[in-house]
Amino acid sequence: MLRISHLRVGVAISKPSSISTLPSISFSSSPSSSHSHLTFIPKTFLFRPPSLPLSPFTSIMAPKASASYSTGSSSGEGGGEREILVQHLLVKEEDQKLLLDLLQRISKGEDLSDLAVEYSICPSKDEGGMLGWVRKGQMVPEFEEAAFGAPLNKVVRCKTQFGWHLLQVLSEREESLLQDIQPAELHAKFQDPNFSEEAQLIDVREPEEVDKASLPGFTVLPLRQFGTWGPEVTTKFDPQKDTYVMCHHGVRSLQVSKWLQSQGFRKVYNVSGGIHAYAVQVDPSVPKY
Repeated sequence: MLRISHLRVGVAISKPSSISTLPSISFSSSPSSSHSHLTFIPKTFLFRPPSLPLSPFTSIMAPKASASYSTGSSSGEGGGEREILVQHLLVKEEDQKLLLDLLQRISKGEDLSDLAVEYSICPSKDEGGMLGWVRKGQMVPEFEEAAFGAPLNKVVRCKTQFGWHLLQVLSEREESLLQDIQPAELHAKFQDPNFSEEAQLIDVREPEEVDKASLPGFTVLPLRQFGTWGPEVTTKFDPQKDTYVMCHHGVRSLQVSKWLQSQGFRKVYNVSGGIHAYAVQVDPSVPKY
């Protein structure tokens, strides 16, 4: 496998049209707090959860941190790098005859993903060789050079220390952005009359919390009701628009922000400290609870 150890390694996903990742949520309450603690656990329908053990094909490259999430100010926006959606199959170095036979079968119209299921020695074979969205720095150099230089949908081959690969780039996109926005910055944006029209505002608190304190323009999507709104979020909201997510203290909203990013939302901002911080730092007229 090719992906570095601090990210998903060997977690293969289905093709873009059928991706559907939904979280499950568990709740617990402590005697000293009136609020429930939520645990946001990735739960997948079409692919394995990201807690799989590392594959023997894990890259030997040193871990490289992703630049797509920042806990700092939103004034210096990151992102903008290219990401590609890759599938591949892997055979042993000595199996060159098999490699050539597979290339010939592909040239006659057979699908790489079908062949990966039958012949690949990579754990991703169970999902048709899908490696998911990757960016530079997450793969061994030989594979990365071939993948980022490959035309869309063309099957190319390359050799790494793991063996021979046949790989195919299915799609490409600009790297998504996920970072915190401070309450004062959000308040400044509210001063622009066009902000509420140009941005998407999501409040993931429960209805009884929203009744106690709220900000104008936010659509309420309670996290406990995720099963109701989660499957339709990409049809009711535009993944290309800037999306701001808020909760009470910024914890639940961060969980949902990460999930939105995984669903293809291009720019997601988590309101740091939630509505409580907004009330304390920006607007004392907003009730605290």
